[in-house]
Amino acid sequence: MNSYLFPVYMTTAVLIVYVTAILAGINAAIIMFIFSISPAFVIWMVYRVLTANVEVKATFDEKWYEDQ
Repeated sequence: MNSYLFPVYMTTAVLIVYVTAILAGINAAIIMFIFSISPAFVIWMVYRVLTANVEVKATFDEKWYEDQ
């Protein structure tokens, strides 16, 4: 697995756990804890994705209208 995809998967997993906890009616303290740590996961994900060592061969102008 690419190192920049792991934070994306973890942040998605935290989101799914958070929504499931709300729908299941889990204790409000647990829901608030997950909500309070979620910005750290998002910041970690954004940092890892933006600093990933990925070479993009296409330019913006080439990929803007791919349906043409």
